[in-house]
Amino acid sequence: MPRVAELMKREISACLERDFEFPEILVTIHSVDVAPNLRSGVVYVGVIGNEKQADEALEKLNGRHAFIQSQVMKRVVLKYTPRLEFRRDNSVERGVHLVNLLDELGDID
Repeated sequence: MPRVAELMKREISACLERDFEFPEILVTIHSVDVAPNLRSGVVYVGVIGNEKQADEALEKLNGRHAFIQSQVMKRVVLKYTPRLEFRRDNSVERGVHLVNLLDELGDID
């Protein structure tokens, strides 16, 4: 399953790069969790931009999930085509916030 998830991640990223435009924001695919039965998959998306832009990007991705699935499945042959659901992954933002907090603590001396 980890190999399938990594392959899906790479192909979804390529599809977004090739077929989608996100002006003024950066959209990246952090990870993909595929169900063991290959019927569904959750795609964790990182968005660097403001909250409204992030919500619009996720809405756009979830609205076009069937197109993305069809493009990915042309290149990834699996028994079933997982139904993709896109969710926001805030881990990078949380990490940056923690690093900033640590820097502030270091400056207190």
